[in-house]
Amino acid sequence: KDLTCSLPVGLGLSETKITFHGFDSTKEGVVEAGPFPSSSASPKSSVISPSTTAASRLAGQGCDLIIPTGGRAQQKSGPVVLADEVKNPAMEKLELVRKWSLNTYKCTRQIISEKLGRGSRTVDLELEAQIDILRDNKKKYENVLRLAQTLSTQLFQMVHTQRQLGDAFADLSLKSLELHEEFGYNADMQKLLAKNGETLLGAINFFIASVNTLVNKTIEDTLLTVKQYESARIEYDAYRTDLEELNLGPRDANTLPKIELSQQLFQVHKEKYDKMRNDVS
Repeated sequence: KDLTCSLPVGLGLSETKITFHGFDSTKEGVVEAGPFPSSSASPKSSVISPSTTAASRLAGQGCDLIIPTGGRAQQKSGPVVLADEVKNPAMEKLELVRKWSLNTYKCTRQIISEKLGRGSRTVDLELEAQIDILRDNKKKYENVLRLAQTLSTQLFQMVHTQRQLGDAFADLSLKSLELHEEFGYNADMQKLLAKNGETLLGAINFFIASVNTLVNKTIEDTLLTVKQYESARIEYDAYRTDLEELNLGPRDANTLPKIELSQQLFQVHKEKYDKMRNDVS
């Protein structure tokens, strides 16, 4: 319709040959209007630019128009690609921050209520007693370790001094002929003491290494598990308190989904608490 309005007066569509010289989204095409070969009308030629309305309609169809030599239009459909909805990383991080903030708030509220004596606390008396014994034993072993390290340092200095003293007596036994036997006897005695001191020093160092492994690795790893257990216990009590408060309130269409969600979260943290308690035991 737009093309008909743009043609010169006296020239119909049946008498017009239309040729597209490349029409796409970036380059406008050129439409040449001229007399049809079989027409008896006088030859006329003009160059007509396609209207904006027609171009927008062609672009909105999402397909290519191919005009062959014969003048018949053919439609070539392109492949249709459906892209999956891409998840926004920022939204995922925001959701993680929201969950972390909610969990931190619940745990902080539980700790404050426990310190003020308002909140209830789950206590395993047998396990708590074992943890207290473990911490007390760690302090005792740390004291033994410090004393053993001090003994090792002092014994090393003494062995080194005995070895030097034995060398000095041996040198005197060679230079003082009148006291050769006495100096030689003392030199042998100091060397024997130094040798036995080195054996004792090796045993003490082995003891120090074993106690150091016990205190700074075995017990320390256990106390790290105890810290994780205590964190799990706080989370468990926090979500337990939250569920108890919801159960004491009214039950309607708005609160039932919240109670169900709170029950699921409570069950998750209960399983985590039981697992950490077994690990500590």
